Amino acid sequence: MGRPVNVGVVGCGVIFPQYAETIERLPELRLAAVADLDLARATEAARPYPGAEALSVAELLADPRIDVVLNLTIPAAHAEIALLAIAAGKDVYCEKPLAATTADAAKVLRAAAGAGVRVGCAPDTVLGTGTQTARKAIDDGLIGRPVAATATMMTPGHEHWHPNPDFYYAPGGGPLMDMGPYYITSLVTLLGPVATVVGAGSRTRDHRVIGSGPRRGEKIPVAVDTHVTGILAHASGALSTLVMSFDAAATAAPHIEVHGERGSLVVPDPNHFDGTILLSPVGEEARQPLPVLAGHPGAGRGVGLADFVTTPAGQQPRAGGALAYHVLEVMESLLASAGSGAAVTITSPCERPRPVSLPATGGPENPEPGAAVPGA
Repeated sequence: MGRPVNVGVVGCGVIFPQYAETIERLPELRLAAVADLDLARATEAARPYPGAEALSVAELLADPRIDVVLNLTIPAAHAEIALLAIAAGKDVYCEKPLAATTADAAKVLRAAAGAGVRVGCAPDTVLGTGTQTARKAIDDGLIGRPVAATATMMTPGHEHWHPNPDFYYAPGGGPLMDMGPYYITSLVTLLGPVATVVGAGSRTRDHRVIGSGPRRGEKIPVAVDTHVTGILAHASGALSTLVMSFDAAATAAPHIEVHGERGSLVVPDPNHFDGTILLSPVGEEARQPLPVLAGHPGAGRGVGLADFVTTPAGQQPRAGGALAYHVLEVMESLLASAGSGAAVTITSPCERPRPVSLPATGGPENPEPGAAVPGA
């Protein structure tokens, strides 16, 4: 590229500083503008970043300098902002999920295809050394043919620490829609796309009590299932068991385990970029920690945006819109299955994202599938 890609950020919430820090240290990206419904908030958010201009949302979308819009608004506004960016002729990269519903997400993808622009979406944590090292171990046959996986996230609920947790318990919230994108995107990265799902769900109570901040003690209504479990049948034949809950005190279960004919892997928290991978070969009692074999070392939120803008035309970005839509359909279908009691077929096409090899010189790479890891 002849110059860094100019990024315009819409939405200055709690996740903004993490993205801004990554953008500032990656040569492919330049933080050019920041916008929010509250212009004063945008001005304050832009202050630490020289060259980043605070604008209104309309001004940012109309600014010809902006190459890509980074959409960090609340999930309910993801589709609206994405469609406005697309109408302005700009690529757009969204914080997860792609939209609040698959119907809205489909509108975004259709509009992008019609306008000749691209759509990307978080999570990009799967591009770090944690999930990518586990993927390389699977691809290299260290556990043989993958047979099954488990993915577990269990907490007592975000109201214990979040001062305004209402949206976690409103339609579009719940443990699955909140944390499912990390776990399901990791499972698709490790085992490939999902073909069918069966789900079940429950909720323990009809209200929650805020435990911190100025609203401490206030009751909020619960309108979603707060414990969701399901089976994902991957097109590869592997079966994943998923448990997402706001109804448990704690769990000792690994975040993700993958089991194959020759061994099992413990995979790190998919909400983080790194972590230790443990291999248990059949016939050996001790778990063996694996060295870092693949992925972006020291990655942070925004590395998926860098991958998005550097992916050649005609090639699907690793954190691309098709993958994000597939993951959203899996989550919606799990909830639909929980309501009907019937299995649901996943209809969206999705390719297993390309792997990320360790950089040979510290820079990001876009290797082809099966590319060798330097020094491995």
